[in-house]
Amino acid sequence: MAVDAPARVLVADDEEDIRQLVVLAVRRAGCTVVAAVADGARALSVARDERPDLLVLDVSMPEATGLEVCLALRADPATAGCRVLLLSAGASPDDVARGLAAGADAYLPKPFTVAGLVHQVRLLTAERAA
Repeated sequence: MAVDAPARVLVADDEEDIRQLVVLAVRRAGCTVVAAVADGARALSVARDERPDLLVLDVSMPEATGLEVCLALRADPATAGCRVLLLSAGASPDDVARGLAAGADAYLPKPFTVAGLVHQVRLLTAERAA
């Protein structure tokens, strides 16, 4: 892949309105959305097929939580290098610590602003070229 090609991002959130908001933010950050899915099992399947640069995962999803998806990605050498941004209504220090312990690169509490999410996506995708 060319270094200046847009970063490829997978979005997973079980709430459609949040999923659409995340897709909007990812596109505003200059990235390509490879898929937007509603559950963790689908996110993991698409991640294994597409190998995105970044996954934006809701922590609370059916089939598999964002934490479970993150742990599975890290355990698989083929996807271990994917960046992961977790989104969650859980904003306590313990919630953040659990997310980072599962292997997430960043954790953004809900509610978030589109500008804040755009900034975080840009930070995480800029690091891939470094």
